[in-house]
Amino acid sequence: MGPDELQTEPLAAARRVLGATLTGRGVRAVIVEVEAYGGVPDGPWPDPAAHSYRGPTGRNRVMFGPPGHLYTYRSYGIHICANVACGPDGTAAAALLRAAAIVDGAAVARARRGEQHRPVALARGPGNLCAALGITLDDNGLDLFDPTSPVRLTLNAPQPAATGPRVGVSSAADRRWRLWLPDHPEVSSYKRSPRAPAPGDSD
Repeated sequence: MGPDELQTEPLAAARRVLGATLTGRGVRAVIVEVEAYGGVPDGPWPDPAAHSYRGPTGRNRVMFGPPGHLYTYRSYGIHICANVACGPDGTAAAALLRAAAIVDGAAVARARRGEQHRPVALARGPGNLCAALGITLDDNGLDLFDPTSPVRLTLNAPQPAATGPRVGVSSAADRRWRLWLPDHPEVSSYKRSPRAPAPGDSD
């Protein structure tokens, strides 16, 4: 199982990333929640909520690159978030890593996040996930399937997923492109953006 499996449309790729094993700097975790994102208006998966919607920039160029590479960015000037690029090379798409269940290295993750956090909350939320696994802005562009990479992704067998709207987006807010593994307490709660249209009024 390799990056070729992610060379598909965003929602199908996100389903493959869900349940995958992410290993980073002394911590191993299973991805239990993801969100799919598309690309530009004239592309195959137009998505006004995606960073790539207005075209490639220095910040988002990894989304337009080959599948299986890590796209990192700073959210609200504070948190580092991580995505897995998907789709064919040259076509923007990605799966945001929203939450993970730590299966090895919990002490390392807790040292990074703080002793006050419960085990189920160590990697709940995209910023907390990156903090727990030691993912930084410098990891932008990493090949997650390179065995020498400090952050690696291993795809596992697909699992049944629940679906719902993406968290906190004001555009395409009703699109059911958030996926999670049911019965995992590490999954984050849904919060609709106050700037989003009323439910049912958004793509």
